[in-house]
Amino acid sequence: MTITPRAGAVALALGATLGAGVFTGFAPAAAVAGPWFLPGLVLAAVAALCCAFSTADQHRAYPDAPGGYAYIRNQLGPWPARIGAGAHLVGRAGMAAALAGMFGAYVVPEHRLPAAVGLIAVTAGLGAAGVRWSTRLSVAAVAVVLGVLTLVVLVCFSVAPPENPVTPPVGVEGPVGVEGAVGAGGAPGFDGVMGAALLLFAVFVGFERVTAPRRGDQEFSARVLHVAVPVAIGVALLVAGAVGAAVLRQLGPARLALSPAPLRDALIVADGRWLLPVLSVGAAVAAVSSLFFVLASARRTLVGLTETGDLPAIRAAWPLDVVSAALAIGAVVALPPATALAVGACGTAFYYGFTNASARVLLQEDRTWPMRTACLGLGLSVLLAMSAPADALVITGVALALGTGLLALGRARQAVVVKAGRR
Repeated sequence: MTITPRAGAVALALGATLGAGVFTGFAPAAAVAGPWFLPGLVLAAVAALCCAFSTADQHRAYPDAPGGYAYIRNQLGPWPARIGAGAHLVGRAGMAAALAGMFGAYVVPEHRLPAAVGLIAVTAGLGAAGVRWSTRLSVAAVAVVLGVLTLVVLVCFSVAPPENPVTPPVGVEGPVGVEGAVGAGGAPGFDGVMGAALLLFAVFVGFERVTAPRRGDQEFSARVLHVAVPVAIGVALLVAGAVGAAVLRQLGPARLALSPAPLRDALIVADGRWLLPVLSVGAAVAAVSSLFFVLASARRTLVGLTETGDLPAIRAAWPLDVVSAALAIGAVVALPPATALAVGACGTAFYYGFTNASARVLLQEDRTWPMRTACLGLGLSVLLAMSAPADALVITGVALALGTGLLALGRARQAVVVKAGRR
């Protein structure tokens, strides 16, 4: 079977996208916005589309640069690049932890933490050994995941929800530390919808797999991306919207807000227990497919840091895989899955704030999308990041400050060593 470039680009993007956001993101989103998380999903898709346009244009302008860190450095300078690199690594660690936690919740619920740590270790080991997620693998993975999600949606909409859904008592904390769910009564307001949009931004963040591929990965022309990027994000929006509406229908906002595995619980309520093994397979495929991209993306930023001297140069590549895996495992051990998802989305949104800022100053001849999309992406990225739950925002800020400080210290120490050697 021949796969056209556009179809291949869509499959690669969806293979890196349909992961923790779709399988677990609706619970923390319902905790902060109740049933109003669905408008937040649309806003997250708009932000992702703008960010995808910016990274695509920057990759076209700097095809040999190792990712967003290098784009920011070329356009804005070393300090914004270090902050952007720190945000990217924090975001990728959080997203990897959320994916691994999703794997544990759906596949091995009795041993979630060991399963999550094991998945990260195995995936990082395969990446260090040179294994890459090919287009054909992505097509197969996307077919499996979309098939499983379609079954979940059909079952949830074909069975009437319970007339008296269980409502948690007042004062029960939701998955991201908010008290109860907004759900049962009224709209959560602007802050709630924005908070849900930030959490559901995680649904779309795999687009860099095609807009800014790693060295050695398949490249796509601007003509292909002009079709493939909107299609991929549009498909992700439609799928996530259908899944979100399905689990909301079966569980209700209050119960959804407390679910560690919303799709599994929705199937149980809808008398679909027979589908649970199939759901586990779909979750496992989605976790592995997305985790390959997340760890490879973190490694690419580390490569950029070594090439510019912000990290010590190394001869072998595998230590970078160890570092990216260690960051992800640390996040798995230290953070609950919902908090890890929020930290991952918050760090990623900050990172895209810098990438959109650098895309704004590209020369006109380097653009294939209007500058207004970068401006809109910049504003939305910052707004989404600042709408994160308070605990996730604090964790992201502290980690970002520590990471940026360590990069600056490493650079200063290396400069002293070089200066002493010249003497």
